[in-house]
Amino acid sequence: MVWTLALALHFFQEEAASAPAAAGSTSAIGEMIHNSGPVAFTVLLLLLLASIFSWTIMLSKWSGFRRAQMQGQRFVRAFRKSSRLSEVAAIADQFRPSPLVAVFNEIHDEYQRQNGGRGLPRNPVALERAAQTASSEALTAMESRMTWLATIAAIAPFIGLFGTVWGIIDAFHGLGTAGAATLRAVAPGISEALITTAAGLVVAIPAVIGYNQLTARLREFGSRMDDFGRELLNAIENAAMLTPTQPQPPVPTYTPVEEPPRRRAF
Repeated sequence: MVWTLALALHFFQEEAASAPAAAGSTSAIGEMIHNSGPVAFTVLLLLLLASIFSWTIMLSKWSGFRRAQMQGQRFVRAFRKSSRLSEVAAIADQFRPSPLVAVFNEIHDEYQRQNGGRGLPRNPVALERAAQTASSEALTAMESRMTWLATIAAIAPFIGLFGTVWGIIDAFHGLGTAGAATLRAVAPGISEALITTAAGLVVAIPAVIGYNQLTARLREFGSRMDDFGRELLNAIENAAMLTPTQPQPPVPTYTPVEEPPRRRAF
């Protein structure tokens, strides 16, 4: 029991000693940011704006992709339960955030233009091209602002490195002017300069992870749209084959009637 109390007291003292150290490190970082020069402060401000912009893009994309996935699953269930394309077309607008709706509308419109939505399509290749066009347009709309995310992920470390290099140059210039070649004289300037590199990495790493995750989701949406387009084409062909054909009226046959021979009158 005594040993247990002693160990608990020892751990409590260690935690109490580490807490001021953590607070001191936090205050030291804040002090270094506060004492940064105009160039370093400008770099930190740019990185802050880039971080806010990248997180805004990532959160909006994740929210939009989540809605598109949920509506797509509901639309596929409604499509597979229905037996007529006209019924699906009537409720397709309810699942508008899903890119599958655009693929369905493009194929359905092309099918209506070809033969009024009945029978086998006269040009199945045109339906496939319509599905590919709709899929490409939907992916292009979903990829909007993704280039900004990739740009931020690529250039944020270099912006931070620029601030670090400028800060080191400024620190060594001040060291040469003062003439005191000691580590204590140059260390504060270098530590303040390294803050920008750390800030650049903090901005770039989440942007890289978010860009890779969103790109993987876009590839998944593209595969789903291609699969749904093929499923819709198969459903159209199967429905056209199962539709009974209307009996054609018999073609009347012509039977020549023998005329009586004409008599010549004298």
